[in-house]
Amino acid sequence: MTKLSRLTALIVAALLALTACSGSSAQSGPKSLRMTVWTANEAHLKLLNEIAAEYKASHPDVTEIKFDTIPADGYTTTLTTQIAGGNAPDLAWILEESAPDFVSSGALAPIKAKVEKADELVPSATKLWEKDGELYAYPFSTSPFGLFVNTDLVRELPKTWEQAVAASAGKNLVLPDFKYQNWAVLSAIWRGWGANAWSEDGRTCGFSSQEMKDAMTFVHKAIFTDKAIPGPGTTVDFFAGNAAMAISQISRAGALKDAKFGWTLLPLPQGPKGDYAVIGQAGVGVLKRSKNADAAADFLGFFTNAANSAKLAQFFPPVRQSLLNADTLAKSNPLLKPEQLQSVVIDGISKGVTKPSHQGQEELNQTIRAALDPLWQPDANIGQVLDGVCEKIKPLLERQ
Repeated sequence: MTKLSRLTALIVAALLALTACSGSSAQSGPKSLRMTVWTANEAHLKLLNEIAAEYKASHPDVTEIKFDTIPADGYTTTLTTQIAGGNAPDLAWILEESAPDFVSSGALAPIKAKVEKADELVPSATKLWEKDGELYAYPFSTSPFGLFVNTDLVRELPKTWEQAVAASAGKNLVLPDFKYQNWAVLSAIWRGWGANAWSEDGRTCGFSSQEMKDAMTFVHKAIFTDKAIPGPGTTVDFFAGNAAMAISQISRAGALKDAKFGWTLLPLPQGPKGDYAVIGQAGVGVLKRSKNADAAADFLGFFTNAANSAKLAQFFPPVRQSLLNADTLAKSNPLLKPEQLQSVVIDGISKGVTKPSHQGQEELNQTIRAALDPLWQPDANIGQVLDGVCEKIKPLLERQ
């Protein structure tokens, strides 16, 4: 068995282990809850602990709510290793790319009945987390990608990708989360060409499509010819003022609080297919085999109610219609103007699509990353590399 197959088997086995029994007996007496998160940001954790303290004040039977930080790199693997080892958390943040595995496996408890005013959630934002009319995780962070622009370095704001690359030539257009490893971040660009990693049903590879080849040709040229996107092995920090532009989400705006340069935030530039939006998303769910699943689900309902969603909105854009207006979001995002919140966040959530997600995503991620490695050379045969990606992942897509 290959390393990748072992990894996928571990994840599947771990998730299925949670459904081996109909449920676990609830603990009586004082309850302690543990929730895995991938953030170590002090401001994030301070807010999470404030919400937890407020909940505990009115629920004396819950004596502890611990937020267990797992590094973002390898988060899902670490989480599923905990599960397989019998150390499953009560609640967990789940990345959008892992949603199909967690939801389809039955590892998560249904939570719709615990969600305050569930009918006001944006339907397109809950799609990944639903099955047979039930909600299995709450998409607490639904954050469209935008284009941060250093206005000290860029005089004319770009409307198209061609303009963005031209303005960034020699000045850097960075993708902070890409690092030539996290290939799914490139969907923030290629969706402008109408490209997809795979078909809607997840069974047909999209990397060999003409749309993807055109988009990746554009990206390759921006790296090696235009010298706009920093090449492999090069690290450039937009938030320190060292780049013209950055493709990122509004949670990064906090890093610009004390910026010594002018900046603005724009929607993603137009591609050949016109306007579009791409969303990074995360849900929080209750592990079905938690010994305190009922208490965990109750806390999740509190954590995601309208009042706490408004507090979380300063870092994690909400999916509640009542909060999706520029005035409300501006209260928790003082660095951003109402028109920026409208065009990037609100409009982005309403029309955007999430980053690629699929059952067996961990194995797909590593397979695609390895298959794309030859693309990051100046003389790469782009069409051949992308055809090769499809050859590698075809069996993985067809076995779902």
